[in-house]
Amino acid sequence: MASNTREAAIKRLREEFMNRRGSAYGEHDRKVQTLMGEIDGLYECETELAKTSTNIMGAAMSEGNLEEKIARLKSENKAIREKRAELLVKNGYPADYLDLKFMCDKCRDTGFVGIDMCSCFKRELSLAMLSESGLGGLAKSQSFESFDFGYYTGEDRQRAEFAFKTLKAYAENFPTEPAQSFILIGDTGLGKTHLSTATAVKIIERGYEVCYVTMQTMLDDFSDCQFRGEGRETLRKYYDSDLLIIDDMGVELTNQFTVASLYSLINHRFNNNKPLIISTNLSKEEMMQRYDNRNVSRILGNCKPLIFKGRDVRMQKIIGKK
Repeated sequence: MASNTREAAIKRLREEFMNRRGSAYGEHDRKVQTLMGEIDGLYECETELAKTSTNIMGAAMSEGNLEEKIARLKSENKAIREKRAELLVKNGYPADYLDLKFMCDKCRDTGFVGIDMCSCFKRELSLAMLSESGLGGLAKSQSFESFDFGYYTGEDRQRAEFAFKTLKAYAENFPTEPAQSFILIGDTGLGKTHLSTATAVKIIERGYEVCYVTMQTMLDDFSDCQFRGEGRETLRKYYDSDLLIIDDMGVELTNQFTVASLYSLINHRFNNNKPLIISTNLSKEEMMQRYDNRNVSRILGNCKPLIFKGRDVRMQKIIGKK
């Protein structure tokens, strides 16, 4: 199930971050050991710096003004670091040569800031889930840079250019206040999935959690949760992710339960200022026939429409024409 996939991805990433952090400390220790016998006074500096945590704990447990003690310890620590930097520079090394080098200074390669996921961990988790969803390959080929306007002409090209500029600016400035949602409307093969994928990847790269899913997969997850008691964690990301992108609305099998589930989801997201992007081949009239008025009214009332028209780009690529 998708929930198990996410949990497995989190477990794997925790291990990767632990190894990453261990490598940073290992590289630091290797450098220290190499230079210990080369630079006089370095051993003393490193020994004193290693006592920092112990000294802080001792200050917290002893009597007296804790803030003054911590301030004094910070001042002493800074002086030792400055002395170490001077020794390194004097011997031909960069002043920060022995500083711990983490890939992310915000979380120091733990993946978390306090109890919250760091943006770097969120980004890698979202990319992992994007890959698991089957869009991993598309994420490489369907970017804003690879979008080709040569397959559109006249007003169709103007519409494509408008959708491109709108979604690219949206991704670069995400999140917006208030939250902005879109519905991409048009026939198959006109670039809706391409621009949706490009938008997802760009926002993921900026450290936000994006859930990209087809309508059928999402409704299957709702059904599994309702009737089998599975997939509750998957439903969480549908409700709470920074951005939810639903692809292929209208190709799924619908019934009273799935229509009610859809309304519960979109109502929750809109009420909680959570943005949504939907792509569909359906016209407004076809949406009205498939879904009840509450759903269609909620979607069209909160999502800015981006219209796609023209000749099927995929077919043009197959026959080699623009």
